This record gives sequence, C-alpha cells and structure tokens, in this order.
Amino acid sequence: MQAKLIPKPSGDPIIIADDLTLVGRHREYCDVVIDSGSISKLHCVIVKTDGLLFVRDLGSTNGTKVNGQRITRGALLPGDELAFAKEKFEVFLGPDVEEASNPDETEVVTEFSIPAVMRPKRGDDEIEFLPDDSAQ
Repeated sequence: MQAKLIPKPSGDPIIIADDLTLVGRHREYCDVVIDSGSISKLHCVIVKTDGLLFVRDLGSTNGTKVNGQRITRGALLPGDELAFAKEKFEVFLGPDVEEASNPDETEVVTEFSIPAVMRPKRGDDEIEFLPDDSAQ
C-alpha cells in the first residue's frame, strides 16, 4: 500500500514509507520534518498496518486534527484532511507503484470488502473494527 500526505493547498507529497512515521520539527528524531513553530518537536506518529493508516498525537501543543476534529488517535481514510497545528494535508492511500505498473499482473477486482471502522468519539481512545458483514 502506498500512503502519501498531499500538502494543501499545494506542495510536494510526503511519502509515508515506513510502518511507523514520526512527524514533528525535530530533525534528528523525526522521519517527516515540518519546519514550523506551530509544530511540536515530536508532534504525532503515523502507523501503517494491514492496508490501514492510523495517527496518534504525541501530546502536541497545537494538536492533530482529522477532518477538523482534534484527536488523540484515530483512523485515516483516503481523502481525509489531516492537520498538524495549521499545516493541512490530504490523505492518499493506494496500491504501490510497482503493484500497478505491470499490466500483465494487474488483477481486476469486481467485488471487494473493506472493513468498517468506527472513528473514536471524543474522550474514547478505542478504535472499533466492525465485522465484515456490517459494512455497507
């Protein structure tokens, strides 16, 4: 799975290549460095696992938001707006370039199942995965 953060309104995409990506302004410790005074030294961590993307705020001063809602942790879906303080990004999730580049090995999928994810409510630190049969 390829995951990217696309700066809004414009800029070069940030590739989320590792399973754990530390975001902040500390050049020595962070995988993604955002040079802005509103970003904490260790702002948040992005976790990529089993085709899903999650974010967890690390107690940052100015917060992490998903679609305008301040979160401590939560799931990220394609097209979500992820904001670190005032810096905003669109979440992109898709197949790896190598997976999609060979037409002889491209699989056409006509039916698929995506696990439903309940976003945590305020004050709720748990992310609930619903059974496949509950997905619409």
